[in-house]
Amino acid sequence: MFLDKLVCMIKAIWHKLINRFLDPILLAEQNVRDLKKDYALSMNALAQIKSLSIETGTKIAEQKAIAKDFEDKALSYLQKAQSGELSQEDADNLATDALKKKQEIIESIKKNSIEAKNFDSMAENLENKINNLNKQISDMEYEVKTLKARHKAAISSKKLSINRITLSDGSPNAQIENLKGKIKEEEALAKAYDELSMIETSIDREINAAIGTSYPDEVQISLNDLKKQLNENYLLSNKKENENE
Repeated sequence: MFLDKLVCMIKAIWHKLINRFLDPILLAEQNVRDLKKDYALSMNALAQIKSLSIETGTKIAEQKAIAKDFEDKALSYLQKAQSGELSQEDADNLATDALKKKQEIIESIKKNSIEAKNFDSMAENLENKINNLNKQISDMEYEVKTLKARHKAAISSKKLSINRITLSDGSPNAQIENLKGKIKEEEALAKAYDELSMIETSIDREINAAIGTSYPDEVQISLNDLKKQLNENYLLSNKKENENE
């Protein structure tokens, strides 16, 4: 028996948790949080790609300067051959080596330029996606905010509608009128008790006067006390009967 109750309790808690996680507003809010995480990761990736693009661009600029330097050296060797500082053969060999190194650098520049273009293209593509993602996050946040406001308004409207239906049924009014009626009954009953007590007292006086009965003061007082006690018991009994009814 205890095990069955425990299983039922676990199932109830599990279903409650599932219903909570399946709540549309909670799911939407979770989706917004997930998109924001994706946005942060995308921004980090974009920063890295742009950093690589900048580094590649700087490297290309440096390589172009080095290539220009080798070209200047080759030209300098040829000029020295013309001035007689170097033989034509030595000048040609040195100029050729300098131009070979220049060509190697130019080939590296071509590869780096292609990489730089790829980085720029990747950065542009990723930046467009990030902008779309940012717009999507903003739209979803607005939708979630609107849904939450509509949900609260719907709950308030539902409560007001229920209150109007309850009031239209007259239940609170009926309770108030019933309470008023009971209070009036209690007031009338209390008034009746007072009048009855006064009537009993006057009747006793009339009877005593008619029969001319006279008792000593102590006896008369005792008789009045007994009558008063009887009257109180009678009134109390009638009150209990009325309350039971």
